[in-house]
Amino acid sequence: MAFGYIGPERKEGDEQPYIGGKFKLRLPFLHYGIDIQSLAQGAVLACTHLGALVTMMQYLGISEDVALLAVAINGAFYLWHTSFGDPGIAGWITAGIPLYITYLVSYTEGAERMQALIAFQAILAIVFLVLGVTGIANYIIAHFPISLRSGILLAAGMASLIRIFTPTEPFLKLYPVSFTIALMFSFFILFSNRALVYRKQHSWFQWMAGWGIVPGYVIGYIVGIAVGEVAAPTMGQITEKFFIAAPFGKMIDTMSPFGVGMPGPELWIAGISMAVVAYVLAFGDMLILQSLTSEVNKARPDEHVIYSPTRNHVITAWRNILEVLYSPYVCLCGPIWAGASAVVASRAMNSSRKELDSYWAAANSFNWGALVLFMSPIVVILMPARYIGFGITLALQGYLCVYIAYEMCTNNVQRGIAGVMAGAIIAANFTHVSPILSGPSIGLAIGFFLWFILKPVSAPIKGEELKEV
Repeated sequence: MAFGYIGPERKEGDEQPYIGGKFKLRLPFLHYGIDIQSLAQGAVLACTHLGALVTMMQYLGISEDVALLAVAINGAFYLWHTSFGDPGIAGWITAGIPLYITYLVSYTEGAERMQALIAFQAILAIVFLVLGVTGIANYIIAHFPISLRSGILLAAGMASLIRIFTPTEPFLKLYPVSFTIALMFSFFILFSNRALVYRKQHSWFQWMAGWGIVPGYVIGYIVGIAVGEVAAPTMGQITEKFFIAAPFGKMIDTMSPFGVGMPGPELWIAGISMAVVAYVLAFGDMLILQSLTSEVNKARPDEHVIYSPTRNHVITAWRNILEVLYSPYVCLCGPIWAGASAVVASRAMNSSRKELDSYWAAANSFNWGALVLFMSPIVVILMPARYIGFGITLALQGYLCVYIAYEMCTNNVQRGIAGVMAGAIIAANFTHVSPILSGPSIGLAIGFFLWFILKPVSAPIKGEELKEV
């Protein structure tokens, strides 16, 4: 139950009170109560944030203290969305993480690789800002060919699965038993028809399944300790300090453009295609948020929750801009964390107004939970199994991307273009042709070429149906 709300009572069917205009500021207690369940879920699911440590340290070559500070600040920025009127739980642009990694490792580790990320993320921020302010985002995506959208999703999904099941990667190499069990349990809870039946039959299973990937992570953690794959933290480590280190100066020197230098022209040009890929992947998440908001409004007629693509774009743009200036982020700043947003929406839809005063109580409380990443004891407890949590996230994202890519296509021409384009993106990313001819550039060029020569003519051949490609 939410508690602490002392603001004005909302009229039936109205928006929750706020301050401001388009960016609707809502403050705890004054505009929403604190929902304990959502707060706890946000704290537990913070384990997935630590998965970014893997990429930050392994592929950018930065130290653990700097990476952890960057992860914690990134999680804190999620509050911008729900605090300023965007109903989504923000996150990364997760689907493309394997593509970003393979793109970045084609550059020399150190200043050049960091500059490549700076250019790529800065371009992405500009794309979000321009398309959000002008309002032309919906038009662009509506006219982006289905087969190319499918190809990008398929490439992201396959690249993610390749990375998970490659023997040299840490997931199966270091945690063969615990990671496998955690992954299979997570797949069962989220995608099994049998699990759906169990949810209806057993209230305890319904409660457990509502935590998403958390039960799989916890089981993997426990099994890992039992079989010796995970080293449990000692009490001395847990109680050593209360807050994490804050090496801001070191962060600026090793990650910021003020420390490593500004990217050259070739890196800016090469980053354009990667930014386009990331944006197209992010747009699918925006559609999910729009659908979830609609479902919440249907289930809770006592409150009107408004989703504005423009507001979402602008807030996402500013998150990316600020991170480019102090700590460019491999996972990027995306418009929505689909899984977490679904958890929050479910909490709101299945609660009465008496149980949950407002949707914003659940959404903001969830984001407040992520602040546990600044608390060293929590981080120490979650850290040993961070590869398990990150691996589950990548594997599930791969599964979702692949089946959504297949579902998009309605004919064999679309499937063929998507498959060839995905193969080109993945293969080209393993070989650095030139700073301009990056993997995404080659993949997009091949995809557009195939789409152009295979798309149907304006008038169908007699006896054949004209189908969109």
